[in-house]
Amino acid sequence: MSAVGESENSGTMLVRDAHRFDQAALAAWMTEHVDGFRGPLTVEQFKGGQSNPTYKLITPGRAYVLRRKPPGQILAGAHAVEREARVLKALDQAGFPVAHVYALCTDETVIGSWFYIMDFVDGRIFWDATFPQVGLEERSRYFDAMNDVIARLHGMDYRSLGLGDFGKPSQYLSRQIARWSKQYLDDADAGRDRNMDELIAWLPEHVPAGDDAALIHGDFRCDNMIFDRTHPKVLAVLDWELSTLGHPLADFTYHAMMYRTPPRIVAGLGGADLAALGIPSEANYVAAYCRRTGRDSIPHYEFYIAFNFFRLAAIFHGIKGRAIRGTAASAHALERGGHFPELAKLAMQSVAAYRSFGQP
Repeated sequence: MSAVGESENSGTMLVRDAHRFDQAALAAWMTEHVDGFRGPLTVEQFKGGQSNPTYKLITPGRAYVLRRKPPGQILAGAHAVEREARVLKALDQAGFPVAHVYALCTDETVIGSWFYIMDFVDGRIFWDATFPQVGLEERSRYFDAMNDVIARLHGMDYRSLGLGDFGKPSQYLSRQIARWSKQYLDDADAGRDRNMDELIAWLPEHVPAGDDAALIHGDFRCDNMIFDRTHPKVLAVLDWELSTLGHPLADFTYHAMMYRTPPRIVAGLGGADLAALGIPSEANYVAAYCRRTGRDSIPHYEFYIAFNFFRLAAIFHGIKGRAIRGTAASAHALERGGHFPELAKLAMQSVAAYRSFGQP
């Protein structure tokens, strides 16, 4: 994102009217369920985040983070904070970089929706994928750190983590295409787009053969990570709402999509002079992931990119719908959701590239 995007998304603000709750009730609940909690409690809302409202909880002794389901009517299966809490706990116990979860609350009477409390990790979030705050000679090390973390995630044995039932490991792409197609079609408030309609027809007919399965993040981007303040080290990966069992190449190519994503939409490198910035090329970044995961290459790479632009377009379409209905977590949701047609267009560009390689 641009510097404006960073100012819109970093830091905290007063709690938005639509997301206020009974802070005294929360403090009472935390006293009972969060080890070591001591008030008084001050609540602020993070500016970033489009889906689940996220709050910073400040006490004299430490800070916490609260993630909750948004208030109001929500789509079935969406905003599953209980799944986030479950995967965070499992990964924390395995030594993967995530925030420690203290407690999950499924009693809606406390603040009006389900929520969980996790540790506040102090570090740096880079909202701009060019990492402008980092010296030229260091940038490649930050990219290598991200590459290493996603490769580590995909190499974890989800069964030994107790996550064997965390999703359906087979036919991930087909199921995802069907899910996001339905979510797009069901949300009439946000309107329709010709490219999206074409993608809904084309993608299911061109899913590559093969059914690899891994624990995947679903939204792995530089701005969903907290880095050490002085070193190229990932302290915590954030926002596990879309995590499940699925195809690791779909997850990695969502991350690699940053190379083609305009920075005005999300943290992307579209149009950037990578060599001048000291950032590895898309091909070299893909090759590094392949080395780490024991692959020679990623066949059907352009299909995966097309799928992920389609999926992101559907997510932004949902953001626009929530903004229209007044339930979005971010004050900038309507503007953000308006980018979904451009994402659908980028997906169709990857379809064209896929066809140019002799694919149908």
